[in-house]
Order: sequence, then C-alpha cells, then structure tokens
Amino acid sequence: MQSVIGWDIGGAHLKGARLEDGRIVAVAQIACPLWLGLDHLHKAFAEAKAALGPAARHVATMTGELSDAFADRDAGVAAIAAAAVQELGPVTFYAGPQGFVPADAAAKLSHVIASANWYASASLVARHFGEALFVDMGSTTTDIIPLKEGRVAARGRTDAARMAHGELVYAGIVRSFLMAGLRHVPFDGRWVPIMNEAFATTSDVYRVLGTLPEDADLMPTADGQPKTDAASRARLARQIGLDARDVSETALDQLAAFFAEAQLREISDGALLVLSGNVLDKTAPVIGAGAGRFVVERLAARLARPYEDVAHLLPAAPGLRRRAADCLPACALAFLAGP
Repeated sequence: MQSVIGWDIGGAHLKGARLEDGRIVAVAQIACPLWLGLDHLHKAFAEAKAALGPAARHVATMTGELSDAFADRDAGVAAIAAAAVQELGPVTFYAGPQGFVPADAAAKLSHVIASANWYASASLVARHFGEALFVDMGSTTTDIIPLKEGRVAARGRTDAARMAHGELVYAGIVRSFLMAGLRHVPFDGRWVPIMNEAFATTSDVYRVLGTLPEDADLMPTADGQPKTDAASRARLARQIGLDARDVSETALDQLAAFFAEAQLREISDGALLVLSGNVLDKTAPVIGAGAGRFVVERLAARLARPYEDVAHLLPAAPGLRRRAADCLPACALAFLAGP
C-alpha cells in the first residue's frame, strides 16, 4: 500500500497528513516557533514523523519562509527546503499552478513556492464545488478565495497582492494580538483606549466565549500564564489597563464578544471586497476550513449564503475529519499528489 504524507511548514506550526488508499489516516499538528531558529523545525519534524510514520512519498508546502529567522523569502524557502530534505529524504514542493517541483529547484522557484499552501487547499475544494467562496481561518490568518468553474479565481498570488484584494486577512483564532487594528473598545458605557501592548490574543477571546477548539491553541500565552478562563479574563482586563479583580465576569464576557465581533467584521470586509469583483453568483456557498470554521459559519450567515464545512467532503478515517479540516493544506497536498 503506497502512502503519501503532505506537509505544511508554517512559521508557528508544522502540520502533516498521511494519505493511504485514498483517505486520510493520520494527522499531526506540532507547535513550531520557527522565528526562534531552524532547530525548532527539526524538533517538530521528529515529533510529527513519530506520529505519522514513514511514507513512500513526501510532498510539502510552506509559509514559514516569512519568519524573522531568514533575511528574505528566497533565503527562507532555500533553508526550509534543505531542512525538509534532511528530515524526509526525497521530497517535492508545491509551486501553486506549476504543480510539484523537485527540492533542488526550490531555490530558483521561491517566488511560486513561498506561501502557496492556500492554492493547494483552494484547488482541492474547487474540484468538489465548481463555484464557491472558500474561507480557511487558522491560528494566524484567514484565506478568502473565490472558486469559479472548478478553478481558483483569486486575483492575487503574492501575500502583498492577496492582502490588497481582500484574499488574505491577518486574523486568526489563536495568535492575533488584540492591540492590532483597534484603538478603542466599549466598556462601562464609554469608549476605552486599548493599551498598545501584546497583553492578550484572540485565543483568550474565544476561550472566554467557550468557542475555542480544545486542541487549536498550541502556542504559549501572551504572558506565559495558564490557558484557563480566569487567566484569559485577566489578560483581557489588562489590555484595557485593569486587573480582573476590578471587573465583573459579565463585563469581560462582553468585552470578549466585542473583540470577536470586530474580528468577524474585519474578515467580512475582506469577503465583501472579494465579492465586489462580481465573480460569484449570489447563491454560491461559503466553504469553511481551518480551526476557525465556527467563525466562517458566522461569516456565511452574515453574507446570507449557504455554508458547507470542508470536513464533510474529506475522505478520512473515523474521528479524523475535523482534524483533517483543521490542517487542510497538508491534506490537500496529499490528495493532489495522488497515489
């Protein structure tokens, strides 16, 4: 039985998915703070390989080339490709519309290999939904990709172009800092400034609201304190210059709800910008992927469009569909590579 493992090498997580006999049989997501150095990638690979086992073929995509560990994207792609070969042996890299290329070509093709994981996911989903708005919300970013006539209809290819077109929004359910994007929040019947410090993240918001998936938050908290409701409320209070003991739980719940609403508005703005291109029919559904699919479902309701969870279309072993949908680029690579 030939097996394929798809790898998504990010700047904060390493994700892998094992495909056997046409279905996903194992998924791994490992914290990997690549900005601290390549040693963390090697450690993550060791853990992931132990969970996924050996495979006849390895295919990979990456976003980690943006990490502070590298001088620029070219250097990042070359370093990550070399590390992957060291860990996996023969491995091919995903180059978006150009398909899979050998590792020795990675450095020359860094402009199409860099941050191409979204294209893999969108291409797979386009096979099942001829026309849709594909939205993948993860720990750090949200991809918003129009699909038309079974193909990816995105206007942008680079990160800069995709942000300009609303197709890439830096909003995630774990790592987004609450100080980013907002200047004031409603509190105690007035507008209160937000401290320009990284006191809390969106993981605290969704933890307080009770919607954060249990295994979504693999990174340390902003203050290094526990991942509990009480500690998250303390971080939220600190973001507006208060201590948790000075604020009621109800008030902090309301504050968390506002932060969640603000993030949803940010993603909605991106989606409306994409839809303003008039590429999609008004009945085209929203297809949700990533650990933030619960937010994407709310987005679909706001856009008055049907919602479909990508987990429902993924052939996967019992109990793995949710995890596979959380790590869709890795799964998509394995499916696109074929047997």
